[in-house]
Amino acid sequence: MSLTAQTYWAEHAWLGESVQPNVLIVTAVDGRIKEVRANTPVPPAGAVGLHGLTLPGLANAHSHAFHRALRGVVQAGSGTFWTWREVMYGVADKLTPERYFELARAVYAEMTMAGITCVGEFHYLHHAPGGTRYDNPNAMGEALIAAAAEAGIRITLLDTCYLSSGFGADPNTHQLRFSDGSAEAWAERVSALKGDGNTRIGAAVHSVRAVPVDQIGTVSGWADHHAAPLHVHLSEQTAENDACVEAHGFTPTRLLADHGVLGPRTTAVHATHLTPGDIRLLGHSATGVCMCPTTERDLADGIGPAAQLQQAGSPLSLGSDSHAVIDILEEARAMEMDERLHTRTRGHWSAARLLRAATVDGHAALGWGDDAGRIEPGALADLTTIALDSVRTAGPPPRLGAETAVFAATNADVRHTVVGGRHVVRDGAHQLVPRVPEALAESIAALRD
Repeated sequence: MSLTAQTYWAEHAWLGESVQPNVLIVTAVDGRIKEVRANTPVPPAGAVGLHGLTLPGLANAHSHAFHRALRGVVQAGSGTFWTWREVMYGVADKLTPERYFELARAVYAEMTMAGITCVGEFHYLHHAPGGTRYDNPNAMGEALIAAAAEAGIRITLLDTCYLSSGFGADPNTHQLRFSDGSAEAWAERVSALKGDGNTRIGAAVHSVRAVPVDQIGTVSGWADHHAAPLHVHLSEQTAENDACVEAHGFTPTRLLADHGVLGPRTTAVHATHLTPGDIRLLGHSATGVCMCPTTERDLADGIGPAAQLQQAGSPLSLGSDSHAVIDILEEARAMEMDERLHTRTRGHWSAARLLRAATVDGHAALGWGDDAGRIEPGALADLTTIALDSVRTAGPPPRLGAETAVFAATNADVRHTVVGGRHVVRDGAHQLVPRVPEALAESIAALRD
């Protein structure tokens, strides 16, 4: 990513605790914030105006980029998570490195247009159909890294170990391209991936059903050795819980705890169906939890115990997962609204707490915790500006900008996105990827051939 020095003048900015007016944000050539100065009523010559409410860039902590091709398609008829999965396999079977690059670049451009400046890509589509290795074993992962760079978004590639169709059973036909054969072979392949200023490499255990119990430790050990984030799908479906208890006598959370997976660098995704003991294990180990409410409701997964998890000690992050929509503001709002429906009480999280999940804690889950999610000197110059004068956001005073952003705004209200000081989205238009809607349509149509 080409970095640049620039001075921005935010009409209003969220500085972690409150909305401040007339905020000058000076960025340096290294892509970090050099100076933040509130109450600067007259922008200096050459400053770029950001009209609306400027927030730290949003973090999308859980993405499967190719699922974007399922939007609308899987809404025809009914079914279950497991029938949805068969449709997903059909899309996965048609992806090549070249096709995946085109699709992911468009998807990541859509994300930046939604104010997302960093994505955690939970990547398990490693090999060619049937499991044949590409000449470059990391061709698919490198296609995602290149797509993110061209779309102007930061990426944490969460390279995923996926070895089994369920608790030791061999991969099915579709899953052969996900599998490296063993955790040791996975570790050898992922070790060849390289990060850079735009990219960090993390690890993932797809789920307790997809990685045999005697190989989970290899994945977590790789993450420990590389001080990398480690993610895992956890208890998204009750069927997974039941199968785990039958196979091992423990819940998935207990199984992960017993094999050293839980801890502050680990993020459990979904965590929908947990026992009280599971919640204690996750919270007391400070294991993060990524909630994906728009996907969880789309797939009829259920409402996870997010409030209980946070109270127990788990930091919360947010993800768009299957990309039924790409809107981190909606994910934040949905987490609160789902909890209201579940408990019939209001006010479980303030707007400030929900913004923290969307920024600080999301970046921490992706391994950028010391660098991003704040508008302050030394932080990465990643910003998103929300319009306060649209039909959704007009009316409230600017001092309630955080509440307006979280509880009223949508991705359509994102006016500007800045990554590393570079103006990636200006006045709602992507500056690096032309014709994003057409790019999405064309890359998805190619998968129907």
